[in-house]
Amino acid sequence: MIKQLRTNNQIRAAEVQVIDQDGKQLGAMGTQDALRLAKEQDLDLVEVGPNVQPPITKIMDYGKYIYQKERQEKKSGGGKKQRQEMKTVRVGFKTGAHDAQFKANQVGGFLKEGYIVKVELTLRGREKALAQLGRQKLDQFLAALPEPYAVQDPIKRSPFGWITIIGKPKK
Repeated sequence: MIKQLRTNNQIRAAEVQVIDQDGKQLGAMGTQDALRLAKEQDLDLVEVGPNVQPPITKIMDYGKYIYQKERQEKKSGGGKKQRQEMKTVRVGFKTGAHDAQFKANQVGGFLKEGYIVKVELTLRGREKALAQLGRQKLDQFLAALPEPYAVQDPIKRSPFGWITIIGKPKK
């Protein structure tokens, strides 16, 4: 998130230190004079150093400045670890061989694109009594995946069946 800076009429100090758009020091002057100077050049007066006396201001195109900062932040990943998107694929207990293979190929495509994939094997009604067969089905499904994968969360029992989370293997 880019910190909002005070611009033009938001600047409250009576006197400011001014830097022009080329980075040249213009010295201390009245805020109204600095504003007039910025307006003559069709630019904004931006307070870049509010914690000093007098505050440091710069004459610049504020919209362009914000745009460049946002692009820079996006490019650098925002300074935080990027959250990876998760895809979910559900396989039923009675899913046929062709459908299971189609879903396995879909999971392979997601892994290739770098997504984390949550694979759920759902058990409905009386199928829940055959939970161990469901676990075997999930193991068979994972074995049929066309892409190599790394298990991020091992196979666990859930109220609806079995769940595991897989991702691209670390190099």
